[in-house]
Amino acid sequence: MSGWVTIAGLGPGADALVTPEVTAALAEATDVVGYIPYVARVAPRDGLTLHATDNRVEVERASHALSMAAEGKRVVVVSSGDPGVFAMASAVFEAVENGEPTWRDLDIRVLPGISAMFAAAAQMGAPLGHDFCAINLSDNLKPWDLIEKRLRLASQAGFAMAFYNPRSKSRPHQFTRALEILREECGPNGLISFARAVSTPEQKIVTVTLGEATPEMADMRTVVIVGNPDTRRIGRYVYTPRRAE
Repeated sequence: MSGWVTIAGLGPGADALVTPEVTAALAEATDVVGYIPYVARVAPRDGLTLHATDNRVEVERASHALSMAAEGKRVVVVSSGDPGVFAMASAVFEAVENGEPTWRDLDIRVLPGISAMFAAAAQMGAPLGHDFCAINLSDNLKPWDLIEKRLRLASQAGFAMAFYNPRSKSRPHQFTRALEILREECGPNGLISFARAVSTPEQKIVTVTLGEATPEMADMRTVVIVGNPDTRRIGRYVYTPRRAE
């Protein structure tokens, strides 16, 4: 088969944070597939067809990309950040596993991107400098009970934590509950940082204690980073020492 699928991460927002490897793949593509706001970041050109679809249709989007590649097209599936972090890489391989047998013979590549949590952490200083975990707070694809369990266990284990999709209009109460759990497990004095629209002109970063945090500080464009018990604030910077006490 002459077609291929490349799953690419566009980074957190700034064009400068798109890797040269991803830029080269987009230059070769005949088709780009992805969620509406991510496809909008790809410049139109002759010979390129943009396929923008709504959220919550990840596997259908992946199947469309694989079908086009099987027809000989060069397809880039775009995600924000890194495509392997709560994004389209997993959906494509799920479609391969459950789809047409011939899809397993396609040339499929995953190109890494700069995840929002790393872009946010770099702006803050080094809040993820020791052991950390990333948790998607959306319960669209997993039950809320599981999210609560993971929040508690990660807090008890002393991980720094990065949260994706913390709060939306359709589920504003869940981040309220997440903050309650964090206060119960970590106390009110732990540091929590909110990085909204990181790497864009609208970027805003705020660090407060868990006792000062409010649900309204987060939305779907916000990455939330919670420090571990050793995380410290120095002026406007936040860092977690590499040596655990």
